Amino acid sequence: MKKLLLGTILLALAIVVPIPTIAGVNISIGISLPPPIVFEAPPDVIVIPDTNNVYVVPNVNVDFFFWNGWWWRPWEGRWYRSHYYNQGWVYYENVPSFYFDVDPGWRRYYRSHNWYGHRWYYERIPSRQVEQNWKRWENNRYWEKQRTWGVKNYKPRTQSRREELRHQRQVQYQRRPEVKRHQQQMHQQQRQRQVGQPQRQHQQPQKERQRKQQAQSQQQPKQQQGQPRGKQQQGKSRLQHPQEKPDREDEGQRR
Repeated sequence: MKKLLLGTILLALAIVVPIPTIAGVNISIGISLPPPIVFEAPPDVIVIPDTNNVYVVPNVNVDFFFWNGWWWRPWEGRWYRSHYYNQGWVYYENVPSFYFDVDPGWRRYYRSHNWYGHRWYYERIPSRQVEQNWKRWENNRYWEKQRTWGVKNYKPRTQSRREELRHQRQVQYQRRPEVKRHQQQMHQQQRQRQVGQPQRQHQQPQKERQRKQQAQSQQQPKQQQGQPRGKQQQGKSRLQHPQEKPDREDEGQRR
C-alpha cells in the first residue's frame, strides 16, 4: 500500500509540475526558429546613442537588442522577439520600428570608444537592471537628457536628420539578399492562400440565388391565399355565371 501511495503521489507531481525543457517554447507553424545563443550568464547591454532607449548586447556576433520590454533578434530576413533572452522566441511579422534608428556602424564605434568624433564612455548595464527600469528611463528620457548616452560633448541629432537617416536605412535594409528572399516567400504564401478564394466567392452567389428562388416560391402561394375574399368571389362568379346575351329574334319581336 505504501508503494502504491508513493507512486500515485509521484505521478500527480509529474502532471502538475511543468517540465523546464517544455515551458516557454513557442513554435510558429511554417516559420523556423533561430538557433539558440548560449550565454554563461545573463548578458550585459549598452544603450545606443541617437536612439529612444535601444539596448544591444555588444559581445555577440549577431544583432541582439532589448527594446520596449522585449528581446529582439533578426535571422534570415525575419524578426523574432521574446520576454526572455534565452528562450520563448516567436516570429514577428514586421521590422520593429526601433531598428531604423540604430546606426549600422555601432560595432565599430563601440570598439574604438568613439561616436562621430566624440569620446564614447558607454556603460555596461546588467540585463536584469534594464528589464526592471527600461520604462522609467524611457519616460524621463534618462539616457538622452541626463547622460547623453555617455558621449562627451555630444549634441543629439535633429528630428529631421533622424527621419532622413531612418529612410536611408530602410532602403538599405530592403536591398539585403536575405530580406528579399523572405519577402518572396511571404508573397508566394499569400498567393497560395488566395487560390481557393475565387472558387468560394463564385459558390456563394449561386447559393444566395437558390435561397432567393426558394423564398420567392414559398411567398407566391401565401400571396394568393392572402387575397381579399370579395375579389376571389367575383372571379368565381364570373366563371360560374357568364353574362347572357339576348337573342336577335326576341329583339325583333319586341320591336
